[in-house]
Amino acid sequence: MKKSLLPLVLFMLALSAFAQKGKTSKNPNVIPNEIRIPLTSEMWEFPAGKVEFMEYKSAPAMKLLTGAGQVVLKNQQFSDGIIEFDLEPINPYFTSFYFRRKDAQESECFYLRVGRANNPVAMDAVQYAPIIKGVNLWDLLGSYQGPAMIKDKDFNHIKLVISGKQLAAYVNSSEKPTLEIPNIEGNNAEGGLAFEGEAIISNLVVRPKEVEGLQAKEGLDPTYNDSRYIREWFVGQPFALPMGKEVNMSDLPKNEVTWEKIKTERLGLVNLTRNFGKSESRRAVWLKVKLKTEAARTLTLDFGFSDEVWAFLNGRMAFTDKNLYGHPIMKNPEGRCSVENTSFKLPLKSGSNELLIAVANDFYGWAIIARLETMEGITIEE
Repeated sequence: MKKSLLPLVLFMLALSAFAQKGKTSKNPNVIPNEIRIPLTSEMWEFPAGKVEFMEYKSAPAMKLLTGAGQVVLKNQQFSDGIIEFDLEPINPYFTSFYFRRKDAQESECFYLRVGRANNPVAMDAVQYAPIIKGVNLWDLLGSYQGPAMIKDKDFNHIKLVISGKQLAAYVNSSEKPTLEIPNIEGNNAEGGLAFEGEAIISNLVVRPKEVEGLQAKEGLDPTYNDSRYIREWFVGQPFALPMGKEVNMSDLPKNEVTWEKIKTERLGLVNLTRNFGKSESRRAVWLKVKLKTEAARTLTLDFGFSDEVWAFLNGRMAFTDKNLYGHPIMKNPEGRCSVENTSFKLPLKSGSNELLIAVANDFYGWAIIARLETMEGITIEE
């Protein structure tokens, strides 16, 4: 009987520790607020037979096997603080950690691209991305990735400092953050913790509310002072666009379309995923803006997009292109949505000019970024 009660006692102690986030210990040998999360089966939700609990390298460990999916810590909520753990990858693909997790549809994700191990200059070795409406927005947030010295046959020590809207991630580094995120993009201020991907996890520690001076306020948006971005659009409703179908002038939206305002997020991003979620099959949506100029002129529009676009100026096609990740046609940087993707000319007539852009998607996030060469003499009309 006593032996069977031990897991329950450990479970209740861990929950009690989470509940006492504000308390500190008077013992000088104990780190204040440190909660060591038991790596035992009673503490975690997982499919039967997909997770092993063991002693590994002289410490309790949890091994995620193929098909484990998201392995979730039971009955806890985390908002701000420090999370540390050791992680040894098993396969050469991805291993992920989720925080502020509401469910599989909504969470924050920090992950390692294990195939970049032992390559200290790979620009995409580690990444933060929100999961919004079931979509990982990695392809819309290329600036939220960076290099790291990942080890593929040994433990990597991961430390995440989470404070309000900001994240500092340390990978095998104690002095300088490996990745700094100025704006945590997900929809939840608190939530659960989970792991995913074949890996061995050990030494999981949480220190709620300890943020090492990291500011809670959103960091600087480098485009904030740049007036050239088109930041206010109108958006219609998504419609099916079968594979192989292209958008042409006969598909231009009619008067019965209901338009709603949509504003850009950081870096001038018109984030369609936040509005419309995942595309189970290929679909498209119309964006509209009206540009007024006193004199006829031709301006260059720097343009980022994911995945396919058709642009019409005053009812005539002005541009079309595709940014399909993994295909030769994908745009720099590596198929991500970026203002660096491309540019095209807008021959504006005197007076009002209507720019309509159809955006199609069937792969992860969808969005555009639009930056005119100048806004001088240009008015955005309602």
